Amino acid sequence: MNWKAVARYAIGTSHQNQGIDCQDYGAYCIFDDVIVGAVADGAGSAKYSDIGSKLAVKTVLKCFSDIYEYRQKQDSQPLSKEEAEKLFAEIVNQVITELHNQADKENYSVNDLACTLLVFLATPDCIAAMQIGDGFIVMRSQEPEYKLLFQPDKGEFANETTFITSKNALKEMQVEVISQKQKFICASTDGLEKVAIRLSDWKPFPPFFKPFEEYLQETLNPEDKDKYLTEFLNSERLNSRTDDDKTLLLCLFDRE
Repeated sequence: MNWKAVARYAIGTSHQNQGIDCQDYGAYCIFDDVIVGAVADGAGSAKYSDIGSKLAVKTVLKCFSDIYEYRQKQDSQPLSKEEAEKLFAEIVNQVITELHNQADKENYSVNDLACTLLVFLATPDCIAAMQIGDGFIVMRSQEPEYKLLFQPDKGEFANETTFITSKNALKEMQVEVISQKQKFICASTDGLEKVAIRLSDWKPFPPFFKPFEEYLQETLNPEDKDKYLTEFLNSERLNSRTDDDKTLLLCLFDRE
């Protein structure tokens, strides 16, 4: 029994046309039977948001590097929602500190590093997750239905959301803890929202997620066999429906 995972991101056609770097980033770490994943989407209006999104994700994973020892101290008991809120707040504060340090070092505003941030911590039997801004985390336990953990933060106006550099970032942070046997997790930036989530009622669109779950089930090492995923992210069919950068972080717990 073990986690299978893969993280890939691709530049959107709008950024290709403008000669702008990809502002998305996603990555994960596996600690025995624990997986930690994070994805970030740099603000289009922020000059160095590609640097901000990458720094945010890398800081999250660094902060969780001792997560196995943490769980051992907790006797492997699932986090309560209160514990998860405290843990994620500490992580977010560390990310904000690192972004300020980067801005001070390079002599620019921390708002130039603005990005959204989605993080999850999963064991075979539970998931704790947080979200600041838009994008989505979808999971499936032993039940057949896919579940959207948070409704993306779209703000008051179109194309508006909360970024980790926003003054109200911690106040707007959404946190959820679900104690169920985990099977499949997908985290993504907002570039894929319109093809993965039914926006009328914020329900996951099963035909989007099921092929990825089957891909993980059938692939021994998805990090080495990623042609299917990279071709999808760069396909003309997908690019005809979204011109934004797009990230997929896929995880499957193989109980066999």
